[in-house]
Amino acid sequence: METTERTEIISASEIGSYMFCNRAWWLKRSQEIDSANIAEMSRGTLRHEKHARTVRGATVLQRAGYGLIGLALVFIALYFILQIS
Repeated sequence: METTERTEIISASEIGSYMFCNRAWWLKRSQEIDSANIAEMSRGTLRHEKHARTVRGATVLQRAGYGLIGLALVFIALYFILQIS
């Protein structure tokens, strides 16, 4: 008796689709019926991409801020070291 394992990867967006409407998820997955809300889904994708860019920009600014704080601490330490000498 031969067994065949079927390994499928389910993406995070599929889990979100399932949680929103498990019937729609099943129809798309098993019956290959696409959603009728293509325009809304495209707008949602664009909003997510815009949000991701905003988050990346905020991360860069946060790291730059930490770098500036570190640099300021180095200058303060040097100042006090030179005052003692």
